[in-house]
Amino acid sequence: MQDPRHDEDGHIQNLSGAEALEKLKELADGTCMFTTFTTSRPAPSRPMALQGVDDAGVLYFLSAASSNKNKEVEADPAVQLFFCKEGSSEFLSLYGSATISRDRAKIEAYWTPFAKAWFQGGKDDPDLTVISVKPENCRYWDTKNNRAVALIKIAASLVTGKTMDDGVEGELTV
Repeated sequence: MQDPRHDEDGHIQNLSGAEALEKLKELADGTCMFTTFTTSRPAPSRPMALQGVDDAGVLYFLSAASSNKNKEVEADPAVQLFFCKEGSSEFLSLYGSATISRDRAKIEAYWTPFAKAWFQGGKDDPDLTVISVKPENCRYWDTKNNRAVALIKIAASLVTGKTMDDGVEGELTV
């Protein structure tokens, strides 16, 4: 009997629980495009450095209270995050609900020396907030190969007429 999380070709792999959390932490690495929703279009997006992911799958960012992003999150907590691990051609799209806080424990946990470039007052900067994003819908794409291998497979596919797609995609339920 086929595993219901996978399609017959193995290209769809929906993950949940610990597997989903592990994949989320693997793909949500580094900088992402953090998109808020407003009445204007295009939706405002900006690069943000991810500070961490907790064991419940909540993502954390440091942000300025005075920023447009914080004002937009206060007006509508819906956000979408886009991560790309370009060297390995792995992608993550995460839709969720954002919360802004000044939680000292979270600031301590997610502060890095790099953050001082934006918050000159350090951990006590009055403009420093923590944005937490609780995932509601996550979708990932993993080509399993780097760009050079993918290009070779595309060329081979064109020559042979056979699909050489070994990529995997699916939903993550954390």
